Amino acid sequence: MLTLPNILTLSRILTVPLLAFLLWWPDWEFGYGLAFGLYCLMGITDYFDGYLARSSGTVSKLGVFLDPIADKIMVAAVILVLTAQGILKGPYVGDMHVIAGLVILIREIAVSGLREFLGPLQVSIPVSKLAKWKTTFQMISLGALILGNATPWWTVDLDAIVINLPHTVGLTTLWGAAALTLVTGWDYLRVGLKHMD
Repeated sequence: MLTLPNILTLSRILTVPLLAFLLWWPDWEFGYGLAFGLYCLMGITDYFDGYLARSSGTVSKLGVFLDPIADKIMVAAVILVLTAQGILKGPYVGDMHVIAGLVILIREIAVSGLREFLGPLQVSIPVSKLAKWKTTFQMISLGALILGNATPWWTVDLDAIVINLPHTVGLTTLWGAAALTLVTGWDYLRVGLKHMD
């Protein structure tokens, strides 16, 4: 059923290859600027597809199915491309920031598998407030990392090192998202374990 909310959700999925293309060249500041704009637009459609579906009473099974998939595809694509292009690097720990991205990806796969396992048992796992905070941190983080590459001049001199402000915000919130990911992932797993023999 192709309602406006479902079309918005599908548009996010179909836009992911373009987003990945724009992120492919880390030295292309204009491309990263376009990617940041596109990423923000995708985030706006993520908000409005749910809002429109609820307010108009057109929540559909297709929308309930597609919305989390669209989010996961976008997040996974951005994390993978930023990792491949060496963006998940920072002072002191180098490329260890990749671990935060890996934690997020592992949790997304594990929770998806858990939901699939619990579906036939008629057990649903509602999204907690903490999980919504995790998503907020995650979206801010990836957007800031993209913006940091689009604005290499946006720096702060801390005597010992010069840091790009959006990039540093991105790495910091990425770790925050990873920490919340572990907590919410454990919460979901505890619910699932009650239904496993």
